Amino acid sequence: MEREFITWDDELSVGIQEIDEQHKILIDLINRLFNEAVVKHNVAVANEILTELVQYTIIHFSVEESLFRIFNYPRYEKHKQQHEELKKQVITLKDKVEQGEEITTELISFLRSWLKKHILHEDKKYSSFLAEKGLETSRAKKSWLGKILG
Repeated sequence: MEREFITWDDELSVGIQEIDEQHKILIDLINRLFNEAVVKHNVAVANEILTELVQYTIIHFSVEESLFRIFNYPRYEKHKQQHEELKKQVITLKDKVEQGEEITTELISFLRSWLKKHILHEDKKYSSFLAEKGLETSRAKKSWLGKILG
């Protein structure tokens, strides 16, 4: 039986459907990593999920940063620096695992804490700014990309 190590709730929503969906994928990856590494002790699958988490984190950050550049977000550099720091930490974690370090609850707790803190304290700052600039922030079916491209 799969356990939820981190749970999505509306408190984590930034009000931008595309970004919320990407955050949900990150949460799912962390939950899958927890279940494979800690609950099932399936090292091979956990390593594959960790690789996917690193790759998806980079993709997600690129999407956010693209929005920041398009809409000239004033906190772009600071937010990008935080993304760079997390990317380094996640890649370092992956390197340690490849060298034989075990994926522990503590390591996954770090990922959970960082993600929640980042969404609640940093990502929430850009949603009202982007809304003021005309980005559709409701849960409308039209994606942000459709809004930008018209």
